[in-house]
Amino acid sequence: MAEQEKKQAQPAKNDKKPETKPQTKPKNDILGDGSDDGDLILENQRVSIPLTPENATFKRSGGDLVSLDIINDKGEPESFERVVILRSFPVTNPDEFLSVREPDSRKQGRGKEIGMIRYMKDFDEETQKLFLEELDRRYFTPEIKKIMSVKDKFGYLYWDVVTTAGHVTFVLNNPFSNIRILEDGRILINDIDGNVFQILEPSKLDAASLKKIEIYL
Repeated sequence: MAEQEKKQAQPAKNDKKPETKPQTKPKNDILGDGSDDGDLILENQRVSIPLTPENATFKRSGGDLVSLDIINDKGEPESFERVVILRSFPVTNPDEFLSVREPDSRKQGRGKEIGMIRYMKDFDEETQKLFLEELDRRYFTPEIKKIMSVKDKFGYLYWDVVTTAGHVTFVLNNPFSNIRILEDGRILINDIDGNVFQILEPSKLDAASLKKIEIYL
């Protein structure tokens, strides 16, 4: 009898509580409510569309900015108080494949592409002027008219030049990579600060200026 009571007092070997796995947050829970918001992510993706005079109207807005009204991919009217215009091929095709985007923001990050302009010339002259004003401001590329001096200091080249924007000094590293001759004969120079200078017709430079640059060509 005592032996039987002893066995009853001992806990069963398999009498263990089932282990519970910690709950993991769904990968696409962007709302923080524990649900998978993958459909919402897809819904928020903007579809870039071809922009033409038939579905896009550009105009100058307050603050000297560019605004845009479009008919989007769903056939619905949509307005943007401000857009940014970028060249996809600034050197080879400056007036083609213009990317029109929402402006970058600290909250949303890089602005999404609204659409692409295949040919700038498809739009009327007033709109083309608007594009060029915006692009010239973003892609400011002074033309070098005269090279005063090029000095080598500690592996860097210090240039002193006269440009269409006035007298300029800039610094260049690795000139054989940052001085390029394009197919149309233009010369582009990229300095260490990301500025771009151009020589439209190298043959029209004075002999002294040409001698200072031809060693790098």
